[in-house]
Amino acid sequence: MELRFAVVEDRLPDAQRLESLLRLAFGGGQPLVCDHYESGDAFLQAFPSKNHQVVFLDICMEGTNGIETARILRRTDPDLLLVFVTSSPEYVWDAFPVHPFDYLLKPYREEKLFQLADELRRLLFRAEPELEVRIARQQVHLPLRKIQYAMAQNHYVRIVSDDGFGRNDYIETTRSLIVVTAPGPGSGKMATCLSQLYHEHKRGVCAGYAKFETFPIWNLPLRHPVNLAYEAATVDLDDVNMIDPFHLEAYGVTTVNYNRDVEIFPVLNAMFQRIYGSSPYKSPTDMGVNMAGYCISDDDVCCAAAKQEILRRYYTAQVDVARGIADACQLRKLELVMQQADVTPDLCPAVAAAKQKAEETGAPAGAMVLPDGRVVTGKTSSLLGASAALLLNALKAMAGIRSDMNLISNQVIEPISALKIQSLGHHNPRLHSDEVLIALAISALTNPLADMARAQLGTLRGCDAHFSVIISEEDIKLYKRLGIHVSCEPKYESKRLYHK
Repeated sequence: MELRFAVVEDRLPDAQRLESLLRLAFGGGQPLVCDHYESGDAFLQAFPSKNHQVVFLDICMEGTNGIETARILRRTDPDLLLVFVTSSPEYVWDAFPVHPFDYLLKPYREEKLFQLADELRRLLFRAEPELEVRIARQQVHLPLRKIQYAMAQNHYVRIVSDDGFGRNDYIETTRSLIVVTAPGPGSGKMATCLSQLYHEHKRGVCAGYAKFETFPIWNLPLRHPVNLAYEAATVDLDDVNMIDPFHLEAYGVTTVNYNRDVEIFPVLNAMFQRIYGSSPYKSPTDMGVNMAGYCISDDDVCCAAAKQEILRRYYTAQVDVARGIADACQLRKLELVMQQADVTPDLCPAVAAAKQKAEETGAPAGAMVLPDGRVVTGKTSSLLGASAALLLNALKAMAGIRSDMNLISNQVIEPISALKIQSLGHHNPRLHSDEVLIALAISALTNPLADMARAQLGTLRGCDAHFSVIISEEDIKLYKRLGIHVSCEPKYESKRLYHK
């Protein structure tokens, strides 16, 4: 067992003398690391990363003196062995409240150091009560003094300890205000903040915490379409909007929050009470949520957009189930949200138009609702897929070009199709959406109509498009880059064992 001591002493000769006596007293059979710090502040900055077992503290030092340093240490580690060293015995009474293990007077006497070493050796090398547990198929011995508490949970025992598996490391910061962000839900933002609160408290820093939730919007009704759209967007996380019971009890005001924040609030509240003696928050809503409800100037527009988003999420889930990357449970939850928001597929005109076009042609088709409310369609042909045809037809409509006008001649399309089949190993000769846009850009050099159509690409942002079959990932990505909302019927164009 390696021994780790810290000597906090502003006089280097005294520190060196103490270290040499300690090494002599403990002998050479036991590895001994003795770190020297010139001030209490320097030591507190390093603690507890060094895991010292015994700290020798000079009482009279510049800055934070030894007794004040001990008081700070006791806030986070009541069991740390502290030994005061001083040339002034009158300070002994001031040291008692922090419960030191011993008190050494300068100049040091060898017999006193040897006596202290024997007492420390008996204490440090005695068998400590432990709990043997199995974690991740490994037997782990946890010292009982480090276990905060244990509880039964779903046929497992949850043990909370400073040395627990999965503990976040302390993050050193230099600013007074820290913003924690991460890409999406379930990324560990709250866990990072709570862990940091704990670590700061152990270091004697009274840190605070507040959070901002994008959704739900707390001052909109529980079943408002905007809040329901949030539920639709997070069905994979099992998020459920709910009335904040803590806020209702504390203030008598009804506010909307969501299950994960409501569930974790008692834990967060208990941490604040443990650290500060009281919690600054009475509810999850108190911590900071979206107040965008105050900014809505046209509720009808917001409701319509939210309902469209719910419908898009429904079709996305249907496609994910067909692809085998989501379960039917998510679909059932979305159907419930649709009922609550009074949303049906008829809400988007493109859905019926795409189905009708596919039925008329006997092949995959798509439809798009343009900014002025017009609906255009696109069908599958020998050279163009439904998504590419729809994109061209939408651009023609926005540019005021007749639908029967060809923007790209077959002399441009056919060589591209031949290249895909003969050289690139594709089985499908039809052009994808990105390929047809490249062809359009080339044609625009000599065809003024093609150039007019190409200039309308930006006007399609925010439009809704629907397809009668699941289109390729390349087409979906291209539509999203153009800002077009895409949805598909949950079926493939052909029956295969494997689909890209």
